[in-house]
Amino acid sequence: MTQTSPIVLLLSGANLNLLGDREPEIYGTETLADHVAASTEKAASHGLLIEHLQSNAEADLIDAIHGARSRCAAIIINPGAFTHYSWAIHDALASFAGPIVELHLSNPATREEWRHTSVVSPVASGTIAGFGGNGYRLAVEAVAGLLGI
Repeated sequence: MTQTSPIVLLLSGANLNLLGDREPEIYGTETLADHVAASTEKAASHGLLIEHLQSNAEADLIDAIHGARSRCAAIIINPGAFTHYSWAIHDALASFAGPIVELHLSNPATREEWRHTSVVSPVASGTIAGFGGNGYRLAVEAVAGLLGI
């Protein structure tokens, strides 16, 4: 991969650092590192680079989105619980000109009522949900397609 390869910013929100241990019956047994590795491998097959950040702090994710403007080709974001209430992340994503893919391991629409609303969806190009760890590879495929790669 050369330095001129397009960068895809992969953002992981609150509690995703606990993947593999936290509620494996819902989120699976793969760790976040496993998902990042799968994303990185799939991205490389399309000539893309993955840059990953996980944070439990909303401000860190917002700063990363701001930093991606004019630097990254696309964003894949699994916002975790921020999905349902972070208008600040919504607004930051709205300022990004490239494709944005919202990603969830589980399907929020089949879970608790409070998980049914996403404030990220209105500014995302699309959402991938309910496919477990395979969703990360699907999100990279979606980004590659949206970028025409």
